[in-house]
Amino acid sequence: MVERAAAEAFARAWYEAWNAHDLDAVMSHYADDVEMASPLVVSLAGSPAGTIAGKDALRAYFAAGLERYPALRFEPLGLFVGVDSLVLHYLSVDGRPSAEVVFLDDEGKVVRYFAHYGAT
Repeated sequence: MVERAAAEAFARAWYEAWNAHDLDAVMSHYADDVEMASPLVVSLAGSPAGTIAGKDALRAYFAAGLERYPALRFEPLGLFVGVDSLVLHYLSVDGRPSAEVVFLDDEGKVVRYFAHYGAT
């Protein structure tokens, strides 16, 4: 079970890492065997399935995103806490509403997540 205080600490550190464009700090939140799905994977990583597996592939994907969006900044809107998951709701590039459902392991690392994007 994810405690609210732990969820808030995770979210705060996650946003700080992204907003600082600190790729090492961003990657510290993910497990080695992480799996993710995002509509942006198609355009940024060239994966028609929209999925990425493994921390090294995820790092390359995130690096491409930071390069493509040099002014990237996430503005938190809400945090929802589940049993072993969180939903991070925020504004992303160009004020685009976004939400990520992240599943955490026992060490608080993301093992699986799904990114969702609203209309700009």
